[in-house]
Amino acid sequence: MAIGAEHKSQSDGRVWGFFKLPFRQTGNATGTTSSSSLSSSLYGETQPQNEGSNRHASANSVSAVAKSLLPTRRRLKLDPANKLYFPYEPGKQVRSAVRIKNTSKSYAAFKFQTTAPKSCFMRPPGAILAPGEGIIATVFKFVEPPENNEKPMDQKRKVKFKIMSLKVKGPMDYVSELFDDLKDQVAIEQILRVVFLDPGRPCPALEKLKRQLADADAELEARKKPPEDAGPKIIGEGLVIDEWKERRERYLARQQVEEAKARVPISAAPPRD
Repeated sequence: MAIGAEHKSQSDGRVWGFFKLPFRQTGNATGTTSSSSLSSSLYGETQPQNEGSNRHASANSVSAVAKSLLPTRRRLKLDPANKLYFPYEPGKQVRSAVRIKNTSKSYAAFKFQTTAPKSCFMRPPGAILAPGEGIIATVFKFVEPPENNEKPMDQKRKVKFKIMSLKVKGPMDYVSELFDDLKDQVAIEQILRVVFLDPGRPCPALEKLKRQLADADAELEARKKPPEDAGPKIIGEGLVIDEWKERRERYLARQQVEEAKARVPISAAPPRD
């Protein structure tokens, strides 16, 4: 019985010892868990500052990128847009036309530039437009004869046109130096490419070009003419003041006075003592 009791006590101790092991491991796990939670809490106290600075920097970078990607609001409307039509006549100077209109609420200046200033120019090269005002500009280009089986497509790629705009305070005389002094405020409105048309084959684009060139010539002739006289001034109802008539009447009145003075006889001189 003693041997059996001793064996039972030993086996019970082993069993209880066996069951105590997990509790020891759990205590270690709890310690590690508490240490990890302590480190995470310490990390968590310092992390928000870094996250806030990172978020602020990322927000600034995103806003900068967004501003760069935003399209610039255009001040001018061009017709046709993105292209200039020219009749393909090698060895000759040909013309194109573009209608430019100020669609903004302020005065705007525009300027013409080209990659081939020796063979291309615009009339007028620039102007200042009031809000809602438009103008038809004529572009002249010399079409070079093809060399070594050169195709018209190769000539089109060589020449480019650019229309720039600038906001101005009000009506003023146009000078190209405005764009040099205010470079930061200059906006590129359109980059126009050349499109050649066959003058022997009628098409809608060619017919539109002819109409625009006729309108441009008419506007040019109208600008050359002196301003017409507005006529006599009308004040009130039915009262017409003609300045030329008044001047003539005053002139005639002075003449009559001078003639009357001339008719008066000169009195004889008094006798001498």
